[in-house]
Amino acid sequence: MRTSEWIFLALGPVLGGLVYFLMPVNPDQPLVAFTAGVAVWMGVWWLTEAVPLPVTSLLPLVFFPLLGVMKSKAVASLYMNDTVFLFIGGFIVALAMEKWNLHRRIAILVVLAIGGGAKRTLFGFMLATALLSMWISNTATAMMMIPIAMAVLKRYEELVESSEASLLSVGLLLGIAYSASIGGMGTLVGTPPNLAFAQIYHQTFPNAPDVSFAEWMFFAAPLTVLMLFATWGVLSMLYMRKVKYVGATRAVFQDELKKLGKTGFEEKVVLIVFVILALLWITRKPLEFGSLVIPGWSSLLSQPKYIGDGTVAMMMAIILFLIPSKQGEGKKAHIMDWETVRGLPWGIVLLFGGGFALAGAISESGLSLWIGERLNNLSALSPVATTGAICTLMTFLTELTSNTATTQMALPILAATAVAIGRNPILLMVPATLSASCAFMMPVATPPNAIIFGTGRIRVAQMAKTGIMLNLVGVIIITLWVSVAGTMLLEEERKAPSVATEVPVVP
Repeated sequence: MRTSEWIFLALGPVLGGLVYFLMPVNPDQPLVAFTAGVAVWMGVWWLTEAVPLPVTSLLPLVFFPLLGVMKSKAVASLYMNDTVFLFIGGFIVALAMEKWNLHRRIAILVVLAIGGGAKRTLFGFMLATALLSMWISNTATAMMMIPIAMAVLKRYEELVESSEASLLSVGLLLGIAYSASIGGMGTLVGTPPNLAFAQIYHQTFPNAPDVSFAEWMFFAAPLTVLMLFATWGVLSMLYMRKVKYVGATRAVFQDELKKLGKTGFEEKVVLIVFVILALLWITRKPLEFGSLVIPGWSSLLSQPKYIGDGTVAMMMAIILFLIPSKQGEGKKAHIMDWETVRGLPWGIVLLFGGGFALAGAISESGLSLWIGERLNNLSALSPVATTGAICTLMTFLTELTSNTATTQMALPILAATAVAIGRNPILLMVPATLSASCAFMMPVATPPNAIIFGTGRIRVAQMAKTGIMLNLVGVIIITLWVSVAGTMLLEEERKAPSVATEVPVVP
């Protein structure tokens, strides 16, 4: 182990201990200091990755019971909830799409539909990547798009000058990486920070209505479109202006489509299940369009509030294990099998759980109130300035840290801050969550960035120069969108969560 690794390993407990001993709290509030110390310890290890992120996420199971902050059963229960099962169910459907190559067929068809020259080819790749990453892992989406992109680039290199091919290569690969992150912003299941927000909001304000899949999508999908077009515009300006029109690249996609063959029975089944799942998510709760209200299907049940998006995800995921496949034998002769599900990122599940446990302890111990009381001065800033500051901080912080871990650390603090300064927590927590997906500068910022950097066709300087422009574009667009359209996400009863009624506090 290198010296720096030992330093980071020791830094977590050392700083956590210093926070506990030096934190200015009343002697009758030891739980506040205990929780703050553990939070700092986890934060340091998450940020430096001194140990694997899922391992850091297990610390609450050890220290919160030992320090008397929460009972062991209460902490453990936070590691498995509706949000976690929403992730698991959605990911199983995504794995089924990958298993039967449905995701690849969708991507090729989208790019073929766009057609055209360099700029339209770029837009086709970005649109296909964004659409897929709304539903499946950003990492898997980028990995799937890279071989298709490399085939196109090889064809371009045969038809245009090397300088033009080099520009196209950088622009196209960056477009794939960036649109994988941008697409994930559009749905609750698109990226882990979105799910972390939904659960932490529910934990912190249990009496407020949950943010449903449909509400998030109706708010975030238009923002995703704005970000996608803005990113396409920047990449087109920087890398596509000098590339000549070459129509022959269409043959590459047609060849890829031929290799896939005709749409098989299994692909059709997965597509049907996927469409039904999306429709059930969107229509579970009533949809409001001004004075027009379309009742949600859950209202047909005796207990509509018992149904969550996780219930729907698991129901459709289980169905995939029940439908026989026309390929394979024995237990594998089904659309989905457990061997494939072993590819599910269980480390992310633990990372979710650790964040939820930390958020629960911050509320239970009274640390959220303690933080909020000391951030009253933020009320002097305008809502737009506050949102812009949050977006800027989260965007650049996640360039060097895990966006999921950073989101889970920041959201409970922002929730307490919002209550303290009399702002709606939604309008602070949502922009922070969205900004966590807008780290475009560094290869280490997100897996899609690392994947395209691994092709060897992009330099760090190129990614950083383009990424800092898009980071700032993201800050501006998210700030303005939340300021203008934020109320689209709100219901009347969600407008004023209070400490007294919403945040459970243990004396």
